Amino acid sequence: MQVTTYWLEHAWLGDHVEPGVALEVSGGRITAVRTGAEAPPPGAAVLRGLTLPGLANAHSHAFHRALRGTVQVGSGTFWTWREVMYQVASRLTPDSYFALARAVYAEMALAGITAVGEFHYVHHAPGGTRYADPNAMGEALIAAAAEAGVRITLLDTAYLSSGFGAAPDHHQLRFSDGTAEAWAERVSLLKGSDHVRIGAAIHSVRAVPADQLTTVAEWAAGRGAPLHVHLSEQTAENDACLAAHGRTPAALLADHGVLGPRTTGVHNTHLTDADIALIGGSGTGTCMCPTTERDLADGIGPAPALHAAGSPLSLGSDSHAVIDLFEEARAMELNERLRSRTRGHWTAAALLRAASEDGHAALGRADAGVLEPGMLADFTTVALDSVRTAGPVPRLGAETAVFAATAADVRDVVVGGERIVRDGVHTRVPDAARALAGAVAALRS
Repeated sequence: MQVTTYWLEHAWLGDHVEPGVALEVSGGRITAVRTGAEAPPPGAAVLRGLTLPGLANAHSHAFHRALRGTVQVGSGTFWTWREVMYQVASRLTPDSYFALARAVYAEMALAGITAVGEFHYVHHAPGGTRYADPNAMGEALIAAAAEAGVRITLLDTAYLSSGFGAAPDHHQLRFSDGTAEAWAERVSLLKGSDHVRIGAAIHSVRAVPADQLTTVAEWAAGRGAPLHVHLSEQTAENDACLAAHGRTPAALLADHGVLGPRTTGVHNTHLTDADIALIGGSGTGTCMCPTTERDLADGIGPAPALHAAGSPLSLGSDSHAVIDLFEEARAMELNERLRSRTRGHWTAAALLRAASEDGHAALGRADAGVLEPGMLADFTTVALDSVRTAGPVPRLGAETAVFAATAADVRDVVVGGERIVRDGVHTRVPDAARALAGAVAALRS
């Protein structure tokens, strides 16, 4: 089997920056990590800057990218934003979704993201009619990720109700399979691969009736698949859940076997102390999406308390107000500084772990996110000579990446040993900006 060698000027090896590292790659995996390589070995591909494990975007709604620059105008709340989002969702077809998602995933690759968790709920045609292929929309997302060169965990989402047992409204008919059993039947037709994981999601406790939560949880458990759920993003959801069931969303999920180590709660913003203990004690993960949470005025979640309670943290760009995992990582720390008026809640290393290793684990990929032999050959290189990153000594690379770098500083990205971004240009989608502009314009027209 052919061996490719990458020479890394500087590499983040989990707890420190190492200069001069030769990575040997074969069969899509790292086969050797050789330190002390002062110069590139003959024939090696040279990556100058700081090389990190590939970043994991643990929460994405690809079609929300079409909202960027439009929903930021004027006042409102999450609920008024949602009405605009529904309008975009109503225009999607399998072909237009493929075109948009391909461009969005290319944007992610250019930002150093090598794997995405797509929280997918636009399943059917407007009005709820099934396509001839009932998974046409999901397959479009899988194909889009393949063309963009990133790995995808398709978190196929159960969305059955407009709120605590009420029928879906006209916008939501194309999201719904009718019952959790019908959802499970459809999702079981999807197939995974080296680049694709099939996972599950519960949109929220308002969108899946309590007596059907267990069906989704058991489907995921039976396949060892990741299970994600929007959890306590809005206080209105908490109030409605208390009125309907006499308990918080976290407690309701716990009652129906949803929480656990394969489960990730997305946002986890408005929690009680008892909720935090339930989530952390069960090993349920937390995916924070700070740029979306601030864009939608959701609030600042109790990330330090969740982490201390035992909840692994991951990061997502969610609505794609921006796509920049470095911004998500530092925002988690900086938001907490604003809330608490103290500094230093996480080290740069811990924030990088949330953006990489723990994010991949939340997507069902325990074999990614670390530059070690046997792991997937997925990594990203950040320039250390841009106007943002120049100055600090290279050994402080983790701090530079987290607190100074942006997605614009990503120079090279390798997925499965293949260089999909070279010198800041996507090798498969070379004009990603034009592709994005065309796909977004088609949905707005």
